[in-house]
Amino acid sequence: MIRTRPAAVAGTFYPGDAATLSLTVDRLLAAARHEASHHPKALIAPHAGYVYSGAMAAAAYAALAPWAGQIHRVILLGPTHRVAVNGIALPESEVFSTPLGSVRLDTQGVASIAELPQVVFSEQAHSFEHSLEVHLPFLQRLLPRFTLVPLAVGHASPEVVADVLDILWGGPETVIVVSSDLSHFLPYGTAQQVDCNTCRHILQLDTHIHPEQACGAYPINGLLLAAARRGLKPTLLGLCNSGDTAGERSRVVGYAAFSFEESNAHG
Repeated sequence: MIRTRPAAVAGTFYPGDAATLSLTVDRLLAAARHEASHHPKALIAPHAGYVYSGAMAAAAYAALAPWAGQIHRVILLGPTHRVAVNGIALPESEVFSTPLGSVRLDTQGVASIAELPQVVFSEQAHSFEHSLEVHLPFLQRLLPRFTLVPLAVGHASPEVVADVLDILWGGPETVIVVSSDLSHFLPYGTAQQVDCNTCRHILQLDTHIHPEQACGAYPINGLLLAAARRGLKPTLLGLCNSGDTAGERSRVVGYAAFSFEESNAHG
């Protein structure tokens, strides 16, 4: 019997109806035109409800669109919001489902990192975690077919995360997505200053991003270390906060989209 991780936030973070969800994601992607010069190897994209951060997530995924047919495997990393994890948690499930259908896990990829000391199996860490789930409908609408390595990243050093990414790196068939929002619950103007500063550090591949700057700081820092090791070049695709989209401006959450391209990549 195939073990399936069912959708936990369909109908709350994003539409629970398949037709409405497809239309919503397609409209967001269509509005987020991006002229990418090369095939992005990695993205950073936000994970709030689509009404708040969907347009910024689409800005990241639009960068993949010209190469969607080449991408068959997604390494998806996000922070844990509900369950404390020391290291990196894989699920025990073999399939993740959304209203748009099922996504099979990359069993070979999972097996390749399963014995690492920083990797644990925890269905609990994944069961109600939205930071990974909200990305799946974008990937399902964008990529004709793909398998998934979902990584719930708890307290983990940049080296620990980067070593996992190194094993899973692959070629142009593999894309890495780090799920993260930026600052939380600051006044609008303060958030703009804090988030701009965080984005500058990400663009400098500074592996000292703190959780108060980005809830996905631990996977971000691991990606930044891997990017530095492999000569990836980051690009900021967009920056906003919930005060720009659907929220009040007294307490906002920041969202940014980045792509990372290999310096020797060719269109």
